[in-house]
Amino acid sequence: MKDLYPLYGIVTVLNTPFTKDDKIDETGLRLNVQTALKAGVAGFLVPAMASEVYKLTHDERLQMLDIVLEEVQGKVPVIAGAGETDLKKAKTLLHRYIERGSKHVLFQIPFENEQNFYSAFMDLAELQPEIIMLQDWDASGKGLPDELIVRLFEEVDAFRCLKIETVPAGTKYSRILELTDGRLHVSGGWAVTQMIEGLTRGVHAFMPTGMHFTYCRIYNEYISGNIQTAERLFNEILPVLAFSNQHLDISVHFFKHLLHKQGIYATPLVRKPILEFDAIHHQYAAKLIDKAIMLEKKMEKSLTLFS
Repeated sequence: MKDLYPLYGIVTVLNTPFTKDDKIDETGLRLNVQTALKAGVAGFLVPAMASEVYKLTHDERLQMLDIVLEEVQGKVPVIAGAGETDLKKAKTLLHRYIERGSKHVLFQIPFENEQNFYSAFMDLAELQPEIIMLQDWDASGKGLPDELIVRLFEEVDAFRCLKIETVPAGTKYSRILELTDGRLHVSGGWAVTQMIEGLTRGVHAFMPTGMHFTYCRIYNEYISGNIQTAERLFNEILPVLAFSNQHLDISVHFFKHLLHKQGIYATPLVRKPILEFDAIHHQYAAKLIDKAIMLEKKMEKSLTLFS
């Protein structure tokens, strides 16, 4: 019987920084990883949807992974995102990840029907990654069938983690934990707006972007039993989440602007196609970015004082 995979806390999904000539900004990416490690994150997921993964070439994805692995130096797990709509391309990418010594990978497989999904998952699993995280993404629905998730968990030893991003996420967290007797590691991503609810339901990790110090502090206060403090801090960032979580594209725009204003990324540039971030977005975001930066500085200072 599998034991629960030991990954608890904030697992940061890294936005991809671009230079003015549309190359990956290596310096910015390294600085973001260093900042997140200082804040106490439990791991990294890269590249993923918030990284604009489908706009990156395979070589760029490998470049990002290499940079992050080099910066992390084994301090925390680095989960390599192997999302591809084409199974053959996904296998090629996964093979290259494994060749680089990447032990943790994320599968994101398009769902057409249960049999096709099962076959695609098993085909990828034959490459024998050490740890598989499966992304259950459905921005407007219930996502993967519970029975399919449980079947894969019982049949594939490497499948240890599930990232649930469905509507609603809360009840699915609870169902999956119950159906697997708490042995399948469950994390939340897009439903970070329900972070406190998720923690109450027993979610093991959350995967947001940016605001490393604030998210880590909320998580640590909660698991230390300081629920009211965690709730109070979470309520402070709710306006930020309400704005940024309008749409994945708006989130990418917002957090890149935040990272740029923090001096971590050299530019807030994104790749097209992407939803417009217009003048009103910029106007409203500017106030929320100032709020987020003020809170991040406060959390970083308090961490320094008590460390």
